[in-house]
Amino acid sequence: MKTVGVRELKNRLSEYIRQVRLGEGVLVTDRGAVVAELTSPGQSTADASVPPGLAALARRGLVTLAAPAERRSYPRLPRTRRRHTAMQLLDEERGER
Repeated sequence: MKTVGVRELKNRLSEYIRQVRLGEGVLVTDRGAVVAELTSPGQSTADASVPPGLAALARRGLVTLAAPAERRSYPRLPRTRRRHTAMQLLDEERGER
């Protein structure tokens, strides 16, 4: 998401509108404070899975939210055959020290 001051936005409005059409969000600042957010219709930072505090920081331009990951991005790991406690695994890893 890009940040732009009011004066620069006014001077180059067509360019920023073109960027918004391409999916880029634009935060508009006035004297360093975010006063508006330009996004494509239907594109919003208000997502039920995002905590309200984090969404507020994103609206202020202090953080950028990551795109949601696809489930297939994280393949399932095979289960291990043996079940051990953490202490047993540590003892096995350390060997005879």
